[in-house]
Amino acid sequence: MDNKQSSCCAGSRNDLDNTTNAEKQTEHIAQSSQIKYKEKMVYLPGGEFLMGTEDNQGFPADGEGPIRKVTVGPFSIDAYAVTNQEFSEFVKETGYVTESEDFGWSFVFYKLIPEHLLEKTKQLPQTPWWFAVDEAYWYQPEGPGSMIEDRMDHPVIQVSWNDAIAFCKWAGKRLPTEAEWEYAARGGLEQKLYAWGDELTPNGEHYCNIWQGDFPRENTEEDGYLSTAPAKSFPANGYGLYNVAGNVWEWCADWFNQTQDLSQLVNPVGPITGQSKVMRGGSYLCHKSYCNRYRVAARSSNTIDSATGNLGFRCVVDG
Repeated sequence: MDNKQSSCCAGSRNDLDNTTNAEKQTEHIAQSSQIKYKEKMVYLPGGEFLMGTEDNQGFPADGEGPIRKVTVGPFSIDAYAVTNQEFSEFVKETGYVTESEDFGWSFVFYKLIPEHLLEKTKQLPQTPWWFAVDEAYWYQPEGPGSMIEDRMDHPVIQVSWNDAIAFCKWAGKRLPTEAEWEYAARGGLEQKLYAWGDELTPNGEHYCNIWQGDFPRENTEEDGYLSTAPAKSFPANGYGLYNVAGNVWEWCADWFNQTQDLSQLVNPVGPITGQSKVMRGGSYLCHKSYCNRYRVAARSSNTIDSATGNLGFRCVVDG
């Protein structure tokens, strides 16, 4: 398998096909007047912080820089990503059908697919470790025969940006802006590589769920996981947030642009249009030899209808 540097380590439906009815479904979901799962949220007062990086480990082509002083207002954010348990309650109450279910397939990492299914599924040429698996949905993330009953506390995966927006509406929340996400993920630290400092494994301790070994061939699982970890695992950052590095990528509200708009420095919301939405935090597939996007300033993107086995989200509310 080719191990080239890439701007994104998640499959995109742009590479294969489009069109679902997610937006129509969302229109029929009542905006909740009460905030659901409020007990898991952390209040942050907002303020100024230095956003972005110009570090030599970064990817300038991703628009990680320049470093700029950004101000965000007060908001509350989920301490950990939306879980399978929470998403199942949303689906049970609303009857919502995810985009992966509409399409009839989603992206799964090849090491998580049974051998007999590998032979029948389509490989993504640009990132050959991703396969388009029929009937891979949020409740059976690796396709038929897989299940979530033993990982209800793990982040929900195989959800598109549109699916995340639908959940947020039902929960009385919204997706974080990219600036809010980075402010929260930094945990009060200034210009550190990671959410906990500049050393990846302080005192030999793992602080995130990423790839160890030879990507994509061998994962030694030194952090304990080949795929997702529970949403509330590993040490929290300075603001009490879990897994803002690794585990699953997290959708943000902003359209993606590789050039930063330096006129937007107070509560920036990104471009008004675009082709893909920002993803933050990296995932269990990130490795320094390939992706290295578990750094707190790292960013990537995907189309709003794309869903993969390493992509989830967390929510925020104003004030």
